Amino acid sequence: MTWAVDERVRYAFDDSKLVEKTSRSRGSYLRVHFKNTRETAAAVSGMKLQKAFAYLQNVQERKQCIPFRRFNGGVGRTQQASEFKTTQGRWPVKSVKFLLNLLKNAEANAEAKGLETEELLIKNICINQAPKTRRRTYRAHGRINPYQGHPCHIEIHLAEPAAEVPKGDSSALQPRLNRRQLAQRRSIAARSTTTA
Repeated sequence: MTWAVDERVRYAFDDSKLVEKTSRSRGSYLRVHFKNTRETAAAVSGMKLQKAFAYLQNVQERKQCIPFRRFNGGVGRTQQASEFKTTQGRWPVKSVKFLLNLLKNAEANAEAKGLETEELLIKNICINQAPKTRRRTYRAHGRINPYQGHPCHIEIHLAEPAAEVPKGDSSALQPRLNRRQLAQRRSIAARSTTTA
């Protein structure tokens, strides 16, 4: 496992143009199932960091489930999934463990940058498939089948929410006019000056 904040690597999500203050962490070639990790990440994406920690802790204790929406073939149904408006869910403990480690790493990076850790949001989580690890398994009648692992790359971006800017007075704003409307106004003004 590699936990790193390194400027030489390229992130899938570019946070350099964001107005918010951000922190990030990533892990490469992690030996945890891609499909389970993708569903776990989708469940916590957009949450406040402290709420995500509490939710993932509940998943480890089987008090709440991770809703499975995309990779849900053969996934059993559970009553706990009804709070997410779906029926299928699981408790992928290993994926939760890896995500918790990366979230704690990103939180530590935010503290090092001087960000408010209580206000942090999970801005973006990106889960990508890593190259499959190839092994073999022996089958009946002398056959051999592939026995592959499905590891993944994970990257996490946390952000402080941007300050709310109050909405301006809309009555003082003039509506924007296109060229045709401006020409019509000029012609009306010219006619009124010639008749007067």
